[in-house]
Amino acid sequence: EPLQKLLKLIGGWNITASGYNASTWTLQKTLQTLQNRYNMGGLFGWAVGEDDRNSSRHVIQIDQGGLTLPTRDNYLNRTAHERVLTAYLDYMTRVAVLLGGDEENSKRQMADVIEFETRLAEITVPPEERRDEEAQYHLMSLTELQEHAPFIDWRSHFEDALRLIKRKITEKERVVVYAPEYLEKLTHLVANYSETAKGRVILNNYLVWQTVRSFTACLSKAFRDAYKGLRKALIGSDGGEEPWRYCITDTTNVIGFAMGAMFVREVFHGESKPQAEEMIEAVREAFKANFVRLTWMDNHTRELAIDKADAITDMIGFPDYILDPEALDAKYKDLDIDASKYFENNLRVNMFNLKKNLEKLDQPVNKTRWGMTPSTVNAYYTPTKNQIVFPAGILQPPFYDMNNPRSLNYGAMGVVMGHELTHAFDDQGREYDKKGNLNQWWANETIDKFKERAECIRRQYSGYQVAGRALNGRQTLGENMADNGGLRAAYHAFVAQPEDRQPLPGLNLTHRQLFFVAFAQVWCSAVTEETLHLQIEKDPHAPPRFRVIGPLANMPEFSAEFGCTPGTPMNPQRKCQVW
Repeated sequence: EPLQKLLKLIGGWNITASGYNASTWTLQKTLQTLQNRYNMGGLFGWAVGEDDRNSSRHVIQIDQGGLTLPTRDNYLNRTAHERVLTAYLDYMTRVAVLLGGDEENSKRQMADVIEFETRLAEITVPPEERRDEEAQYHLMSLTELQEHAPFIDWRSHFEDALRLIKRKITEKERVVVYAPEYLEKLTHLVANYSETAKGRVILNNYLVWQTVRSFTACLSKAFRDAYKGLRKALIGSDGGEEPWRYCITDTTNVIGFAMGAMFVREVFHGESKPQAEEMIEAVREAFKANFVRLTWMDNHTRELAIDKADAITDMIGFPDYILDPEALDAKYKDLDIDASKYFENNLRVNMFNLKKNLEKLDQPVNKTRWGMTPSTVNAYYTPTKNQIVFPAGILQPPFYDMNNPRSLNYGAMGVVMGHELTHAFDDQGREYDKKGNLNQWWANETIDKFKERAECIRRQYSGYQVAGRALNGRQTLGENMADNGGLRAAYHAFVAQPEDRQPLPGLNLTHRQLFFVAFAQVWCSAVTEETLHLQIEKDPHAPPRFRVIGPLANMPEFSAEFGCTPGTPMNPQRKCQVW
């Protein structure tokens, strides 16, 4: 019932009896309603973010988007993905029928939506072709954008959105476009569909579907079960997650810092923070020392690289304000939650998030704002802030334990720290200077030598196969560089520490060997073949197995510690090293 009401508010859906009127429908109005009233996606994505060339300010950023399935390959390689496409159509049809649509009619119309999404996939630029940050950045006025991609009135679109914060906009407003070729081709695609009544119906069906699918998890079990077939086709599992786990995940997604405060109070040891800081500094020093050994860097670029490494700031554990109840309440004061209206709460969350994002537009960039909640088991590097962040969630076993010997902590957590530091100098991070601005600060000759070494990494990982599929060495290049550089920096930091003399009971391994074991252990995993295929197509990371054997094969120290025979897979004659 609440979704049926929403369908009427957004102008109706031709598939259900929800008030759709073909004679009054316009793309402009529908997009504005969905994106600016309900924070839904469709056709393209946009948000307020840090300007890559001037990281102290915020700017509206526009990019390609609009595919429901995880990758463009899901649509374009129909032979390999026939099962996924069949399951997708079944999912769409089942949801439409649950909302009152006729099954045969719904299936026919949803097949047209899949065909439209396939056209979107054809003009979508694959991720491996979007790794050059400089080439992706296009700053232009709304007037210039209008000339380039006139399928909607851009000023009206953003003017409508910014009414939420009472902010005016003119044609001179500068925006950053990351996919001008996509928007240009999208203009032609939309024009072709807009020429006929059927085409306009398909456009509306597609846009409304983007909203419908976003809210099916908020409805009854029948709607949630409708997704199981597609989920199984994509990742080899139809779910079965306990409701309490789903509820925790969902709540964390909305009020993650409030949940993080509970997590920190319950399980995070305050002593971990200063110890982690010491580890970061040790890994940073080892990383910087490596610059001196690199013969391919010119002296001026090397000096600037060391300056950038010194300028990297870090945040560990959690932001202090979350332990202050008043400050935490202030963060969520504009979020109105009704305990009896789950569906409506999700609508309110969407608008709360949209407003918070828009409010950043005229505000200076907050360099200490956390982009990840405290309980998250992950870490990240932000190039526009030149900053690394390690939430409390990852400062737990198996990555980190205060009582573990240094060999285990450096092998696991130390490599993560080195990984994030290396991102500042991977094929994308290196394009940003120490202040976080997109700027060519490397000598051209050094760039060429860097690319030669990066090509070695690309070839190495493209040579790995899993489940009958080769890895995409271009798509995973940045993460592979970070894995390799992080392992090397952490190892050198570890061996510079006072030696652990007490062996671990039951293990006939030295602490140098244990360092490598700890590194490998955190990537132990069990995944389905479907998940591996999806990871190869979409993930910028290599599958876990190759995140271990790839860097280790490039480490002479590993081969020496474990006596690997020269010329074998784990001790190849040719080793790759960038950092």
